[in-house]
Amino acid sequence: MNDSSSPRPADRRITGVLLAGGQGSRMGGVDKGLVELAGQPMAAHALARLAPQVDELIVNANQNLAAWEAFGHPVFGDDIGGFAGPLAGLHAALVRARHPLVVTAPCDSPFLPADLVERLAAALHANDAQLAVAKTFDQPHPVFCLCRRDLAAHLGAFLAGGGRKIDRWYGSLKVVEVGFDDEEAAFRNINTRDELAEAAKDLPAGAA
Repeated sequence: MNDSSSPRPADRRITGVLLAGGQGSRMGGVDKGLVELAGQPMAAHALARLAPQVDELIVNANQNLAAWEAFGHPVFGDDIGGFAGPLAGLHAALVRARHPLVVTAPCDSPFLPADLVERLAAALHANDAQLAVAKTFDQPHPVFCLCRRDLAAHLGAFLAGGGRKIDRWYGSLKVVEVGFDDEEAAFRNINTRDELAEAAKDLPAGAA
């Protein structure tokens, strides 16, 4: 968890959420985060990078719950059935988070930036925004976002109305996009077996 020598004040503490609720269809229907990468489950690499940046860490997963619980963090499923996508995971996290800010990262991004949370939080507070989203050049990365826990009801209403697209939801909020052009490679995600093999070349065995 947050290992900074100057802990955050209570109103700025952050719950980190690993999004692992998908079906992994492009990986052959397997639970992507549990697929081995450099001698560890892929999610272990993402968790190792995210954990030092947050004050609490929880995991959104909808299958193989015992395997996810083995990582040692609280695990919860979507409150909306049918694998409704990352927004359903975010909503379930906002309802359960202990801290006023919630940051998300997907389980298939083992290279996520070590300064992700710091930069998102700085932009969120500087702009008095409701949500900060990472962006590299012209590409936003909405599953890498920091938002306020009090958006839970707003997001719940959006989902109840059939909304599923992240960018459509945050289009109605005060959003700041945070440039990570200097770390573009950190946002690569692993969707296929070929991409998994390619990523393994960039991680030493047992790196997590």
